[in-house]
Amino acid sequence: MAVVAAIPLLLLGAGAAGFAYVYGTIHLPPVPALRQTTYLMDRSGKPITELHAAVNRTIIPFERMPLRLRQAVVAVEDKRFYSHDGVDPIAIARAAWVDMQDRSFDQGGSTITQQYVKTVFTGSEPTLGRKIREAVMAIKLEHELTKDQILAKYLNTIYFGHGAYGVQAAARTYFGRDAADLTLLQSATLAGAIAGPSRYDPMVHREAAKARRNYVLRQMAQVGAIGEARVTALSREPVKTVAPQVLRSPAAYFADYTRRFLESRYGSGRGFGGGLRVRTTMDLSWQRAAQRAVRTYLSGRNDPAAAVVAIDPRDGAIRAMVGGRNFRVAKFNLATQAHRQAGSAFKVFTLATALEDGVSPWSIWHGPPSIVIPDRRCYTNGAPWHVANYADEAAGTMTLAQATVHSVNTIFAQVVTQVGPENVAQMAHRMGIQSRMEPYCSITLGTEEVTPLEMTEAYATLAAQGVRHEPTPVAVVRGPDGNVIDRPVDSAGQSVLWPNHANMITSILEDVITSGTGAAAAIGRPAAGKTGTAQDYTNAWFCGYVPQLAACVWVGYPRGNISMRNVGGFSAVYGGSIPALIWHRFMSAATTGMPVQTFQPPSLVEFPTPTPSPTPTPTPAPTPTPSESPSSSPSPSPSPDQTATPTPTPSASPTPSTTPEPG
Repeated sequence: MAVVAAIPLLLLGAGAAGFAYVYGTIHLPPVPALRQTTYLMDRSGKPITELHAAVNRTIIPFERMPLRLRQAVVAVEDKRFYSHDGVDPIAIARAAWVDMQDRSFDQGGSTITQQYVKTVFTGSEPTLGRKIREAVMAIKLEHELTKDQILAKYLNTIYFGHGAYGVQAAARTYFGRDAADLTLLQSATLAGAIAGPSRYDPMVHREAAKARRNYVLRQMAQVGAIGEARVTALSREPVKTVAPQVLRSPAAYFADYTRRFLESRYGSGRGFGGGLRVRTTMDLSWQRAAQRAVRTYLSGRNDPAAAVVAIDPRDGAIRAMVGGRNFRVAKFNLATQAHRQAGSAFKVFTLATALEDGVSPWSIWHGPPSIVIPDRRCYTNGAPWHVANYADEAAGTMTLAQATVHSVNTIFAQVVTQVGPENVAQMAHRMGIQSRMEPYCSITLGTEEVTPLEMTEAYATLAAQGVRHEPTPVAVVRGPDGNVIDRPVDSAGQSVLWPNHANMITSILEDVITSGTGAAAAIGRPAAGKTGTAQDYTNAWFCGYVPQLAACVWVGYPRGNISMRNVGGFSAVYGGSIPALIWHRFMSAATTGMPVQTFQPPSLVEFPTPTPSPTPTPTPAPTPTPSESPSSSPSPSPSPDQTATPTPTPSASPTPSTTPEPG
């Protein structure tokens, strides 16, 4: 404090010329951008969460700072704020006199303007040079801004404790309301905390906070802001605060995914602390419906987990995302980060490739119980590829469309050799799969690992008649000033599949629900979908759509490929069981009130009359050996959509990894 008191004497001793020199050499730097809290809302404006790190701040205009709060702060921090020019010689002299009398050297003489300058520009280094810069900058700032502008900046900047910077964050933290709604007692409590946010913390040190609040009230009476009688009455009131807020988002995995999206698009500084107002694409009612659907069928402590993603196929807007059970326990997002084998749900990419290659959905194929594929591209460890149907069932002779509906492995093994596994991989990439895939023949059986988000995007491409839209969690981004700065939704999209082929696939996938492996997913309106089950029931899927919404459900254990048996009344979890039931429950809720739309029927002119497939006749396996035995449990029996044979890969490459995923 002795340093502060010496400043006027030093400047006086330096003379007018010296002061002019110092004044001329010290300049106001540009005001740095203050970190602010970013707010996420669902598509209708309902709050989802707030994004901030150590700094929780929301800048508000002067007009939203109530008069009683401004009066309280000025009364206790700088009574002559509206009369001095940035530095208050009277306050400095008074503080110096008290320090010399008490030998405490703890009195403050800084004005509100000086406090703001110290916080934003100079820091708090206890040196004479820093104090001189602070004083000069304060004087210059008073010439550039009005008093109200300075007070507003000050009240948006200072620290109030518990990570709250600025009066709006402080009001929300301590009292659960906006600054504009603060009472006189609450305003006085916050004003009192400025001098010592820890010492006068109203949540922790209530008596100290009360004494300080009452001191503020007396100071307000001293300057005529309130009457003495009111001070007496209010001083008896206890300090009341809300309980510390533990921010719980109703969509934590989606919120974290959105945060990553914002940071990748705008940078971590702006995305996480840029004070953005983000209207996301999420529908909170659908999000809760997805969470309820998962809990309905997977509520046991040892049950597997589930991921759900729902996308609007018309623009790629992500409407719901379930990424796990509890974000606070496991932050690994199963919807976007877990790569799992998709099983027969991947057959749609082989079907799309075949249609593009000129193969008719009505082409005739033979599906023996098991088959040996002699194509050398499919060799495993120097031996031909062996494929079997679920439970070694013979499918007989059927069309490619029927083979899709009933998920016949031995027919799709023949199809992939005709169209080429590398082309199937390319088709999957075109439709929305971004994960790296090896062009092994077993790709047709879903041995490559993909995420639920990718699979949902791909199925949404089918729902959009071959137009792929980049999935996005964000609809509109506004800056702190409320102006729109971005609209990331991909409304145009990119045509990646001929519409008639997409419509034909949809027509076939409708039969999967009406008469195939996905019967449990039926929702009483036109819908299309496909089941998928990986080897030994380690991953189970159902992906499907209506014209306005696509969704995928994955069920499995987060930490790896663990067989799912005796779960929820099922002897084994396969695509047509729990995943289809979760999909049914979610989509039934999401489509409530949604207009019923039919799919565009495919044109049949393009596709030839059924003829035998021109592919080389495969060699049936002489001694079929099922890769697994059917469940001994009599009910419910799994639908034959499982990729039941071991999934071989070329000898030059390792078998697809079964390393457990984190989560």
